[in-house]
Amino acid sequence: MKHLYYLVAQLPALVSTVESAKLPITSDYFRDLCARFMSEADARTVQKLSLEPPREIVSTGSAFLDEWYAKERNLRLALAQIRALKMKKDSKELPITTDGEVIQAARTATGMDSPLSAEQFLNEYRLSVLDKIAPLDMFSVDAVYQYGLRLMLAERMKKFNRSEGLASYHKIYEEILGEAK
Repeated sequence: MKHLYYLVAQLPALVSTVESAKLPITSDYFRDLCARFMSEADARTVQKLSLEPPREIVSTGSAFLDEWYAKERNLRLALAQIRALKMKKDSKELPITTDGEVIQAARTATGMDSPLSAEQFLNEYRLSVLDKIAPLDMFSVDAVYQYGLRLMLAERMKKFNRSEGLASYHKIYEEILGEAK
């Protein structure tokens, strides 16, 4: 097992639940740091880290990443199935998700009145999944992958801005009304 003491010691703590706080590093800086201290293969894996799982189930070589992508894929499938049912659309071509925790999270999110609240809930759920499947060895390659995913989630959560979202919504709504006339 590879230990990355020097790399992990350089990574600042992430407090992703505080929306107003500035993140201590960016994903680009994180990837650059990993490229300097990790093996070439592990650094390539860091470059490929994504919040969106690949459509096809492919082993990443990391049990942690494989589990993360499986959970995220199941969450997205559950959300698609629930949304399809609400819209009375056919969802037979979607694979069935059997993970009860994921299904409950998807139901909770789709039951929320505000899309922003639902997205915030889903991001908090994703953080909790990362915490549950976190590697025990905090100096392992998987711990670095987990840090990268947490950082990407925190960056994503920072992009949510209520006033900008409302402005965008009203602009799109007015465009639709203008086209309907």
